[in-house]
Amino acid sequence: MRTLRRKIMTGLKHMFTGKDNETFDLGRVLWAMSVVSFLGIGFYGTYKGTPMDYLAFGTALAALLAGGGAGLGLKAKTEPGSEGEV
Repeated sequence: MRTLRRKIMTGLKHMFTGKDNETFDLGRVLWAMSVVSFLGIGFYGTYKGTPMDYLAFGTALAALLAGGGAGLGLKAKTEPGSEGEV
């Protein structure tokens, strides 16, 4: 059980840190929070029985994911541990 917890915590740390795997990246954390809240709002609306346009939902989610990925790509050279790498 302890090794599973350690693996999960290590995986989360690697997801939310920069290239050096030590410095937490605010952009990655906010991106993940926005995706989770977006999905939560969609699921809550479905639970409450609110009519939903799935095409608009999918388009907005794709735009959110693409925007976050583009933001991370634009600042990749400024991350600690990159030292001019591409």
